[in-house]
This record gives sequence, C-alpha cells and structure tokens, in this order.
Amino acid sequence: MRPIANCYLFLLMKLQINGEQRDFSDGLTVASLVDHLGMKADRVAVELNLEIVPRTNWTTTDLKDGDKLEVVHFVGGGSMSAS
Repeated sequence: MRPIANCYLFLLMKLQINGEQRDFSDGLTVASLVDHLGMKADRVAVELNLEIVPRTNWTTTDLKDGDKLEVVHFVGGGSMSAS
C-alpha cells in the first residue's frame, strides 16, 4: 500500500497460476504466495516462467505482474496391492 494524500492505493499484479489468471497485491515472493495459497511448503514444487525455483530461493524470489507459475502439490497415497 502506498499513501496518496489521505487515501491508499493498492497495487495489484496479475499472476497466471496453473493456467488461471488471478489478482494479487504486489510485493509477493514465491514463499508468501505458497503460504497465501494455503499449501504446505514441504509438499510443493514451483515453476516460475518455465524455470523451477529451488525452495532455498523462495523467500528471495519476487513475483511481478505477468509472471506465469505452475504450482504442483504432492499428495501422499495409500498402498497398492496386486490383484
């Protein structure tokens, strides 16, 4: 938010996540986006503009208007039995 006179201007950016365009306030990092999406960081992989973002870089990777992300959430399953 940036103050202008006695009002605030919310800057929005458009991100494409898994093919769906969504609006977010600017200033997000990959880590804060994953948190905002309610995903557990240890079960997610993120691709930003066709490049995998290592988890160690999530807090320092800023997102900007027009970025395209693929977010993959890993889900554990049960055991498979042979029939």
